[in-house]
Amino acid sequence: MRLNVIEHDVVIVGSGIAGLRTAVEIKRRYGEKLNVGLISKVQLMRSHSVSAEGGTAAVIYKEEGDSLALHAWDTIKGSDFLADQDAVWLFVKLAPEEMRLLEHWGMPWSRRPDGRLAQRAFGGHTYNRTLFAADKTGFYEMQTLYNKLLEYDGWERYDEWFVTNIHIEDNEFRGLFAINPRDGEVYLFKAKAAVLATGGAGRLYSFTTYAHTVTGDGLAMALRAGLPLKDMEFIQFHPTGLVPSGILITEAARGEGGYLKNNKGERFMARYAPQKMELAPRDIVSRSIMMEIKEGRGFVDEASGYEYVHLDLTHLGEEKINERLPAIRELAMKHAGVDPVEEPIPIRPVAHYTMGGIHTDSYYRALNAEGRWVRGLFVAGEAAAASIHGANRLGSNSTTECLVSGRIVGELAAEYALRTKEAKGPARERVEREESWVYHLVRKERGTPTYQLRRELQETMNSKFYVFREGDQMRDGALKIEKLEELMWSEAYVEDKSKVYNTDLILALETLNMIEVGKVIARSAIARAESRGAHYRIDFKGRDDKEWLKHTLTLRYGERDVRLIYEPVRIDTWKPTERRY
Repeated sequence: MRLNVIEHDVVIVGSGIAGLRTAVEIKRRYGEKLNVGLISKVQLMRSHSVSAEGGTAAVIYKEEGDSLALHAWDTIKGSDFLADQDAVWLFVKLAPEEMRLLEHWGMPWSRRPDGRLAQRAFGGHTYNRTLFAADKTGFYEMQTLYNKLLEYDGWERYDEWFVTNIHIEDNEFRGLFAINPRDGEVYLFKAKAAVLATGGAGRLYSFTTYAHTVTGDGLAMALRAGLPLKDMEFIQFHPTGLVPSGILITEAARGEGGYLKNNKGERFMARYAPQKMELAPRDIVSRSIMMEIKEGRGFVDEASGYEYVHLDLTHLGEEKINERLPAIRELAMKHAGVDPVEEPIPIRPVAHYTMGGIHTDSYYRALNAEGRWVRGLFVAGEAAAASIHGANRLGSNSTTECLVSGRIVGELAAEYALRTKEAKGPARERVEREESWVYHLVRKERGTPTYQLRRELQETMNSKFYVFREGDQMRDGALKIEKLEELMWSEAYVEDKSKVYNTDLILALETLNMIEVGKVIARSAIARAESRGAHYRIDFKGRDDKEWLKHTLTLRYGERDVRLIYEPVRIDTWKPTERRY
């Protein structure tokens, strides 16, 4: 085989907000002293971050009553006390400067009438601290970061390349492998440092806000490389997914004053969170919606069979909706045939965010099972578990973390690369083994199409690992996922045998990643015998701090099995209390 090698000082996998922010930080600090490779499985500006709608949280106006301590407390309480508090403090301290940097780089933040930055209410926050750009915040943040990156030389983009695996040797990053779709060859990327900014795993569910590309690739790669995944049982279900598509209806719709109503016309959140109402944390609002549906106070979409409730914006008026929520109006009209100015929007909880991720420290350095840093390897954004969000993420903290983590790892990865003499790569045999692993499905002549296995996985996740969970049902789901993994290796095949732009092969590799991550979610969820944040078990309804105030770490065990270990939550400011809203 031909040995295809590409070398950079730092290689970044993922071109969303976290990946772009990392690249900008490296270039603005060190310019052409370091060469950067930016790998994206899609065209660079098509990363899923462009879909972020509602806003980005930070303390901007302390003189008006907000504070870093209040932001930290809201985040830790919202996490159901599973967040590592030192990581949260670092996060809230750096967030304001990130907002100001974006402002200086041209971010078109929405404004108050006096020209100051506008901030809106978001669930679980005790202060209106969410900055926004109408309801297209992620798109504008991406565009601002990309425009800033274009000011610099010494970086190269690899659009539509698919990274298959990372290689770690002697607890050090030694390269990663990727398929170039233009020739179908497997390439080795050598670098002194690498950053994984690959996002979450929301496409494990079919009713989801995620783009079709968000298939947990970075998480699966880390697992196969021997790294732990942390707290993967905690999948966030956003309360307001548009029925029947699952497209996100931003929390800003409630932040601007929208009401949740059942089929009796009641604002039912008064029963569940009387103080915060529609602006309670997402786990509480999602469970409340599902309880209304379960008790017969929902509606039914005849075409899809989905049960739902209403999000009513009609009282806001056309002018406010057009100013603050223009994209939401367009999405509702185009994908549900509903004009929010005149009638309510059909919504139900939808898979939205992966609270867990690759195990890191507070500075987003990848950690091994012993808690030691894997030299040269960093993780940013949703792929990382620092852990900021614990068992439940507060809305508008996600894009903030992408910015903050990108800033941190950009600086640390650059400094590490400058200290490192040369990039080390794996032995040639490892490269040959990777090519064999990538193309083993192509060599089969018949079997089960991988799209069928993907659909069965999504149906299993939808039914067994949704808002309400139960032990026996989850165990049935875990057995189904393990069977799908067996079929993936024994029966699955790729019909397209060509090399150039073989999207069938990419779908198969994504499906393998999804199944491996799904197994981790299942095992972690079954083991956690309590209800905490987004992990709500009807057979263990209470939170159990005595037994379960700890992080779940999931490791590869043997060829395909996994095992669980645990580590304590770092608590240095506030002791856990009952969550009341």
